[in-house]
Amino acid sequence: MIELKNNPTGNFFLLAGPCVIEGEEMAMRIAFLCRQTDLLVAAAKTGKTINIKKGQFLSPQAMQFAADKVVEAGNKNVMLTERGTTFGYQDLVVDYRGIPEMQSFGYPVILDVTHSLQQPNQTSGVTGGMPQLIETVAKAGIAVGADGIFIETHENPAVAKSDGANMLKLDLLEGLLTKLVRIREAIK
Repeated sequence: MIELKNNPTGNFFLLAGPCVIEGEEMAMRIAFLCRQTDLLVAAAKTGKTINIKKGQFLSPQAMQFAADKVVEAGNKNVMLTERGTTFGYQDLVVDYRGIPEMQSFGYPVILDVTHSLQQPNQTSGVTGGMPQLIETVAKAGIAVGADGIFIETHENPAVAKSDGANMLKLDLLEGLLTKLVRIREAIK
């Protein structure tokens, strides 16, 4: 995990792959089970920051209820992650209106760029992706004010054990981050 806290662009968190979040500050990312009360409450009781990833089947408004469960269990350290919404049977799309809508709940909102480009249930039986759109989706997310981004990376996505079809090649990360910081500075 790469985290930029005290940087000239303000409160901008960057979470970058490989997809592992560990350590003292973050307990877990809750994704598909983001509506499960027992899981949210148990996570909240750790006292660590809980990053709740919006299920592909939820509206941004519904994330208020998930965040409320964590806060009501005594933990105000919440982040929300936008990861796209199911569009048909084999695609996800990002409705960027959801980012400021979820921010209105008072929590930072992260855009999961690479998972939002997944194409589940492909005819091959393997999840596909659209990595050629990583830069476009990331730029749009920063432009609408996302508090941070999540990008899975790999030196050679074709041999990654998971999600290779929608990963950013590691040698492209620095150039992308430079562009994103410029966009962030321009909209301040």
